[in-house]
Amino acid sequence: MTTTQGARARARMEVTAAIKDEARRQLAAEGAPKLSLRAVARELGMVSSALYRYFPSRDDLLTALIIDAYDSLGEAAETAHAADVDAGAAPAQRWVTVCEAVRRWALAHPHEYALIYGSPVPGYSAPDTTIQPAARVALVLIGILHDAFGRRGLARTPVPAELAPEARRMADELMPGLPPEVAVAMAAAWAQLFGLVGFELFGQFKGVVEDRDRFFRHAAAQLAHGVGLVFP
Repeated sequence: MTTTQGARARARMEVTAAIKDEARRQLAAEGAPKLSLRAVARELGMVSSALYRYFPSRDDLLTALIIDAYDSLGEAAETAHAADVDAGAAPAQRWVTVCEAVRRWALAHPHEYALIYGSPVPGYSAPDTTIQPAARVALVLIGILHDAFGRRGLARTPVPAELAPEARRMADELMPGLPPEVAVAMAAAWAQLFGLVGFELFGQFKGVVEDRDRFFRHAAAQLAHGVGLVFP
């Protein structure tokens, strides 16, 4: 890459970052459904046609913001988990640590959390490029279960006979190497984790839960028990 090409690449990265930053400010102020490329361009002092060279449509900009949010959340979970691994923490404790990292990230980034786990944006359909970033937290939790299973440290609760075919499909397609009953428990725990975080973030715990740190830690430990993890 020549010096000129390098300068152009840096300039493009800087403009792209500025566009995303302004879009995030609009998300916080107006919500995702009202995100407008023209409004972003106006706030940045750009003409709309120039902004379209970076993001051809609103949906392209939304996709970039969604991927960034998933990656930021995934990095937070992975970093917290890696620290626990280095400290020699047991799988159950690592599970709780990852859950708490998810909650901390959500409380620090409420509008980005709402973008990826809130109400769907009307008229927007997420492309396949969002799938891998979206899976990062789940893959950390599934990795913990694999570790525990390899150590014979997972308690397994049988699933009803009518659920067995679906449980086998989930295990084969989504969590190969884990028993079907663990795959079912993991899917339920995944939904419950983000339900807990969403309830707190969106105000449903107001007047119900006051000591939310301790409440969440206990709830995360219960989720760990639900997937078969055993505390030392």
